[in-house]
Amino acid sequence: MKAIASAVRSPVKGRLFVLVLLAVLSGCAAVPMAPVERDAEAKKFLPKPDLARIYLYRNETFGAAIPMTVSLNSRTVGQSGPQTYFMWDVPPGKHTIASHAENVSSLTIDAQAGKAYYIWQEVKMGLWMARSLLQQVNDETGRKGVLECNMAQASE
Repeated sequence: MKAIASAVRSPVKGRLFVLVLLAVLSGCAAVPMAPVERDAEAKKFLPKPDLARIYLYRNETFGAAIPMTVSLNSRTVGQSGPQTYFMWDVPPGKHTIASHAENVSSLTIDAQAGKAYYIWQEVKMGLWMARSLLQQVNDETGRKGVLECNMAQASE
């Protein structure tokens, strides 16, 4: 505590302390990213007629240092980071998406062929680490959110 107090009293040390603190706090989670061409194709928002398309996006910087594991139908498909999204083409029927953080937030969609579904992965403050909340949003909100992000690489 004395070191912090002395750093803040000295203008040079104080600036250095603030710069180091900002660098630590602004660190971002690095997650594998999909090819740019795949990202561009997904942002056309054209589901295949015989499949449903599910987008999960995380368009906030809050909790940027924390990658969050995502699963589809109980199978881990990757990790989201700030300003990232996933897209899956799935057969019609029920599909459960889950976000694993300090908590597990899940959402089940009864998907119809030819339709797109948008899920916002909201980051919340937790007791020990970040929490998340999955929320289905309308097409307009979902498309806007996806356009603010880049596609994360999903495991196959």
